[in-house]
Amino acid sequence: MLVSIITPTYNATRFLDDTIQSILSQTYTNWELLITDDYSTDGTWDILKEYASKDNRIKIFNLEKNLGAGVARNNSIKHASGRYIAFCDSDDQWTPGKLEKHIQFMEENDLALSYSSYKVIDEEGKEQGGVNAPRKVTYQTMLRNNYIGCLTAMYDTHKLGKVYMPEIRKRQDWALWLSILKKVPYALGIQENLAIYRDRSKSISSNKIDLIKYNWNIYRKVEGFSRIKATFYILQFLFYYFKKKLYS
Repeated sequence: MLVSIITPTYNATRFLDDTIQSILSQTYTNWELLITDDYSTDGTWDILKEYASKDNRIKIFNLEKNLGAGVARNNSIKHASGRYIAFCDSDDQWTPGKLEKHIQFMEENDLALSYSSYKVIDEEGKEQGGVNAPRKVTYQTMLRNNYIGCLTAMYDTHKLGKVYMPEIRKRQDWALWLSILKKVPYALGIQENLAIYRDRSKSISSNKIDLIKYNWNIYRKVEGFSRIKATFYILQFLFYYFKKKLYS
């Protein structure tokens, strides 16, 4: 079965080779890599053209102006032909057996959506620990916060059709998982680390004040919650965040 891998790029020359090489190293080879460049101003497009000229599984697109990762991902999803949709951003990587193990897990458990644990590295590639995937999430548990790493997620278009991200600048992946979990009762996680997340100093996860603001935007503008209901979930997010910090 064909897997469509969705990758957005923007000024990604520093880490892009590592990302693409991790895809090329997959033990499962029936994939297509759809990369949409979000109007880069460095040499990203030249790197993409070189890879696409060498492997016809790599398909590249570019946007005429900078519109954000959600729009770039949606453009790739629109052109995808695979049964499974998977995600890997241009500064992240996959372990070689990621696709093979993930597809087997999806089929054995008859899942529409699944995800995995992942390792964390810094900008220099030094390991910083990891994130353990919850074994199971539902729409209600996911409202507390995004527990699915985008670089690990995979969904089945035979069960869901193509599902797109809202065209917002931040946290659009979380909004996608929420929309899927409104359609299915749960998603399951693989406990093994199947991906490598690069923790960059300017990522939104490094700034909790901004993260609260973006969460509020999801609750109010995407989910359509009242101010009271949105405040309730913001407080839940803070409770679980500080509880995790206390016991970590």
